[in-house]
Amino acid sequence: GKRFFTRFGKALVDVDERYDVVVIDCPPQLGYLTLTALTAATSVLITVHPQMLDLMSMSQFLLMLGNITKTIKQAGADVRLDWLRYLVTRFEPQDIPQVQMLGFMQSMLAEEILKTPMVKTTAISDAGLTKRSLYELDRSNFTRGTYDRAIDCMDAVNFEIQGLIHRAWGRM
Repeated sequence: GKRFFTRFGKALVDVDERYDVVVIDCPPQLGYLTLTALTAATSVLITVHPQMLDLMSMSQFLLMLGNITKTIKQAGADVRLDWLRYLVTRFEPQDIPQVQMLGFMQSMLAEEILKTPMVKTTAISDAGLTKRSLYELDRSNFTRGTYDRAIDCMDAVNFEIQGLIHRAWGRM
């Protein structure tokens, strides 16, 4: 029981001295990677697209996650998180239903939702296609406005996450 759930955490101990932060990008399903990563995690960031179907599937995922967390605890392992937050992704500010859905999510999730949604932009799509981060792309490949909007948004999201990490470490 417990050995399965703690396997990932034990592997991370080997790199603990070399890294301040380790990011584990899990698929949005409750497979082995997600379960063992959750047991090793100190924080969770859940991305969600501001559309009803995505919100409903996220709700289902969270309900299952709650049940699975109980199973993990019964196995003798533990899930201890400094924070859990939602990041709205692929947000299109000109899409009225998305703006309304974002408002709904902000009212429901309050403090748990990051203040800055990540906008949908060709710069992000291109970064994903070329398997690079936005910071590695050449600005000249885009119109200045497109690239700058994406970078400003990414910086704001990262700054917010950095603040959460620093608070969890006891730094303000």
